[in-house]
Amino acid sequence: MKQLTRITLDPQVMGGKPCIRGLRVTVGTIIGLMASGYSPADILKAYPYLEAEDLREALAYAAWRVEETELPLAQM
Repeated sequence: MKQLTRITLDPQVMGGKPCIRGLRVTVGTIIGLMASGYSPADILKAYPYLEAEDLREALAYAAWRVEETELPLAQM
């Protein structure tokens, strides 16, 4: 997978949730809107400072995260 340059994680922005380019728009917001039936055109109209590539990267990030396996730390 290519490097995702538009997804940022900053503890000072939205509690460290993955956001689009440091803006206060989370990947979860974008994916939730798409899951609710909003088209990319609808989302870009509602958030005029976003770009189509932002939406594609949000989808790519979400797809990557659901494929990741999180293992608990071994207890000592």
